[in-house]
Amino acid sequence: MLIKTIRDFFYDRDVTEVTTPALVSSPITDVHIDSIGVRVNEGLGKADALYLHTSPEIEMKRLLAKGSGDIFQICSVYRDNEYGERNFNEFGMLEYYRLDFDMHQLMSEVGELVNALGDSRPVIKMSYSEAFTRYVGIDILQTDLDTLKIFAGSHGLSDDFHWIEDLQMLLFVHFVEPKLRQHPICFIYDFPSQQAALAQVENRVAHRFELYLDGVEVANGYQELQSAEDYRERFQLELNKRQALEKPLMALDEQFLADLSAPLPFCSGVAIGIERLLLKMCL
Repeated sequence: MLIKTIRDFFYDRDVTEVTTPALVSSPITDVHIDSIGVRVNEGLGKADALYLHTSPEIEMKRLLAKGSGDIFQICSVYRDNEYGERNFNEFGMLEYYRLDFDMHQLMSEVGELVNALGDSRPVIKMSYSEAFTRYVGIDILQTDLDTLKIFAGSHGLSDDFHWIEDLQMLLFVHFVEPKLRQHPICFIYDFPSQQAALAQVENRVAHRFELYLDGVEVANGYQELQSAEDYRERFQLELNKRQALEKPLMALDEQFLADLSAPLPFCSGVAIGIERLLLKMCL
């Protein structure tokens, strides 16, 4: 019933449901996400290496670049080296994109979706910087890596980090996330630029957001990059980090970059973990 409610939510807004391939030729470059590789057609003497998608993001953006308009998808995704109470190698994802929406408009709509699923508790929005100031007493956008290392060490946490974004994330998990439990529906937005991923960056902040329900992250959204040049730069940054960490490397998805010969339309998109979302709706 909840999946039907999700579909009805988007049908009522004229957002088109799509299905994209789960087997893709290029794995993701994100240093924090590992793809699962598969070999196909070996019995035919035409062996080829493919990958199970870790999200439908790239394939959906191909559709956006070709003029699809607003789209959504509900599918299973697959990630290697995921294990734990909330992490699985296969899980459900709702991903959708809205043209001419900025990050704040998309956050508002995601809040409406949560309400439509039966959660009418108050919604709050808090910038990443505000959260650190309020709960940690740090101006996170102005604090350098060495100072963060001193702070982490003084609280018994590891200070063995090469990149400031990894230490920022560690401190967020230890000091901010536990406090978010007091806010039933909470959006954290405008991350430090070092954590931009594939979001637009302006004035040292990345226009991305995460949604927390009772302190559990269930969604990650971006005000999306548009040009092939920007995507190439972000992909290469991730590959450089993977190389430094001696993680598997992969070729850039040149076909995707070619598909962006005309820039992606201005849009915002979000990926929502279905199991995490529905678990919260059923409690």
